[in-house]
Amino acid sequence: MTAIATAVRAPLTANRRYLATVTFSALGLLDILVFGLFAHAGDAGFNLSQSGSGIQIPAIRVPAAPVCYALGAVSIGLGALRATVDLNRRGKRVSIAVVLLCFLVSLLCWADAGAIPLNIINLMQGTLISSIPLVLGALAGCLCERSGVINIAIEGQLLFGAFTAAIVASAFGGLWVGLIAGSLAGGLVGLALAVFAITFLMDQIILGVVLNVLALGLTDYLYDRLMAQNPNYNTGITFNSIKIPGLGDIPVIGPILFDSNVFLYITYFMIIAVQIGLFYTRWGLRVRAVGEHPTAADTVGIRVLWTRYRNVTMGGLIAGIGGAFLTIGSVGSFNPDISSGFGFIALAALIFGRWTPLGSLAAALLFGFCLELALVLPTVNPLLPPPIMNTAPYVATIIAVAGLVGKVRAPAADGQPYIKS
Repeated sequence: MTAIATAVRAPLTANRRYLATVTFSALGLLDILVFGLFAHAGDAGFNLSQSGSGIQIPAIRVPAAPVCYALGAVSIGLGALRATVDLNRRGKRVSIAVVLLCFLVSLLCWADAGAIPLNIINLMQGTLISSIPLVLGALAGCLCERSGVINIAIEGQLLFGAFTAAIVASAFGGLWVGLIAGSLAGGLVGLALAVFAITFLMDQIILGVVLNVLALGLTDYLYDRLMAQNPNYNTGITFNSIKIPGLGDIPVIGPILFDSNVFLYITYFMIIAVQIGLFYTRWGLRVRAVGEHPTAADTVGIRVLWTRYRNVTMGGLIAGIGGAFLTIGSVGSFNPDISSGFGFIALAALIFGRWTPLGSLAAALLFGFCLELALVLPTVNPLLPPPIMNTAPYVATIIAVAGLVGKVRAPAADGQPYIKS
């Protein structure tokens, strides 16, 4: 049996190693043959201070083409290393992070070569803001799938939360009321997912797609009937930025982490709460037991169906906060299909992060960075057409999931209905 298992595992390991080598080498060649060869003459500049801030840090200037060549060589070297050495889990993750960093830095050097310096503070601020719905959506998926229920309906939860937050905040003139209403709306979609998936045993993939379509159609209909005809229900009010005294004045990291609106601070809390709750509490141990082996969990007295109901509904509440951000935390007003596929990107971040809160956070930040680049780079380099750049987050999602994430294992009972005997 050991020999058979070894024979089965060997091709899978070889295939994963080959895929990583090809992906690393391809990204390295892009660094060299595209970003390096086609970089404009001159240096790329990066500002590390905002105008008007108390402490000014000198801008960093680097020769664009040589840096791209060097970073591309590093990526190709790591690809060769993956082909010849069987790295441990941490080594694989570090190599992926280094290759992605090399690619992103090469892209920035190529785009900014010979142009005005790019403000890194503003770029990173935008990255965190863009990542908020992705992080919250991924956390919602993590809570659901760790208990054994697949959550394809993150997109619908975001969308319904965004609509409800906008209309309630406009109608009652209270942003906090809108935030709570948006969270409850996402929780309502989560509860519907739980009822049909857990009680009526519907196929969870199909159910998630149906809920997404229902949320899209319902919000479009209500937008046309209510908001379009009554502008007072879509007034565009938003939360103001809150600067944390002392922390917000720290050079570089202060403006990025501690000078934003309340949704970013809520996201901090949710990340910590879900990470500690899942992996350092009795509740989290029971949730993971239900997601891995519900029969055994039921045998020792854990209420499997109640645990799944609770987690799926809690996930919907968190996703609803992410949806509320899209309106009252960002642009203020609701537009049809405002979520724009964020729920599916959040689901990809969950898979890329291997169903862990911190891993999902890292993946969501990567995709959020791509979203921000799509907005910033066309203003720096006119050669970059906005329609092409708008595809960057989705291309990054495909590359990350298909070429970098490798083989991942979902919770063993994920998507499997449980029938109590």
